[in-house]
Amino acid sequence: MTEATSTTVDRPVWVDLGAKDAGAARDFYRKLFGWEIEVNPDPMYGGYGRAKVNGVDAAGIGPTQSPEQPSTWSIYIGTDDVDRLAEKVQAAGGTVVAPPFDVGDQGRMAAFIDPTGAPISAWQGTRMGGFQTTGVNAYGWSELTTADVDRALTFYRDVFGWESRRSPMPGGPDYIEFQLDGQSLAGAWAMDPAQMAGARSQWMVYFAVDDVDATFRTAIDNGAREITAPRAYPGGEFAIVTDPQGAAFGLLKQESARG
Repeated sequence: MTEATSTTVDRPVWVDLGAKDAGAARDFYRKLFGWEIEVNPDPMYGGYGRAKVNGVDAAGIGPTQSPEQPSTWSIYIGTDDVDRLAEKVQAAGGTVVAPPFDVGDQGRMAAFIDPTGAPISAWQGTRMGGFQTTGVNAYGWSELTTADVDRALTFYRDVFGWESRRSPMPGGPDYIEFQLDGQSLAGAWAMDPAQMAGARSQWMVYFAVDDVDATFRTAIDNGAREITAPRAYPGGEFAIVTDPQGAAFGLLKQESARG
């Protein structure tokens, strides 16, 4: 894999799961998506595994960094200068929770919290560039849920250059699509504070599937918990679950391309 290029800078390039029991998580996602997961034997990488679809990288699964850390899916935005990006995050009101550091010879990463409280990470690839595939049984979309959407829109514009497009939604707030060079690359919801009930702002990772209902049933049958049952939205169908260790993620089938 190659280092970050203009096609990946300021765009989602990777997702991974930090799991309390990485072995059990690998088993669950193998059954759900058919992933083949290769764990790096080098102790430097702490049992991190790459999930593959048709032999190419789709996502990562590794153990959490501490016993107190919950199992969580994380999204990474590509950059060609993670050190400079960390400075931009701070200048825009975000927090650098893990300053830029080398991940072996694979690349450099950093972890941030945006001004609304949503964690997000960055990746500057060298040997590992990021996704080698997206689509069915791989990354499909990501979405920010926050009670302070205006502050979030300003932050992501200042840090990544993302513009926003609003689409009216029946009976709810506008749906916001983050765009770069006219291409939609992620979404956002403006949630009422009462709806969030004290929950922090967060990014949700969605995986594309051929059949949301069938994949949802497979997830539940293997220990997942329902958050949102399969339902239609303008352009497709989605569902949200938590895996057996509590990590939330979505299932998505798009009938029409975003853009």
